Amino acid sequence: MSEMVVLVDENDREIGTEGKMEAHEEGRLHRAFSIFIFNSKGEMLLQKRAFGKYHSGGLWTNACCSHPKPNESVERAAHRRLREELGFDCKLTERFCFIYKALLDHGLMEHEFDHVLTGNHDGEIVPNGDEVSEILWIAIDDLKSEMRGRPDDFTEWFKIGISKLFEDGNTH
Repeated sequence: MSEMVVLVDENDREIGTEGKMEAHEEGRLHRAFSIFIFNSKGEMLLQKRAFGKYHSGGLWTNACCSHPKPNESVERAAHRRLREELGFDCKLTERFCFIYKALLDHGLMEHEFDHVLTGNHDGEIVPNGDEVSEILWIAIDDLKSEMRGRPDDFTEWFKIGISKLFEDGNTH
């Protein structure tokens, strides 16, 4: 059975469910989340998506991002995916939401109502190789420089989310 995502309207009200691949093939608006993790030095944790991912493989992005399952809260899903992808959990705070639509590789389209959460972590990280090919702690100024110089190395949602995170004067 295909993994399901929660379809929503522009106000994040649930309107149904659909298979994850079908939602990405049709560009249907669905609920998602993006987690930004910082350490005590103020560095941000990045992950390079595993090359075998169904889209955006090999691109750098925020610590963790995914979709809540039907009948699963964003908060519960965020903690579940942090443990599944990176082998740790931490306190998370929801900061804001945004809607975006972007064409991806493999003929897919991302159309998400994205909940952005932030957290802090200084402990061990155990990346799941099926999800993550590399991790990196990076200073914010260095990240901004990398993104200016190589924007195609980063996921679409990360570029939007980080811009909104910093435009509010918020970092963590």
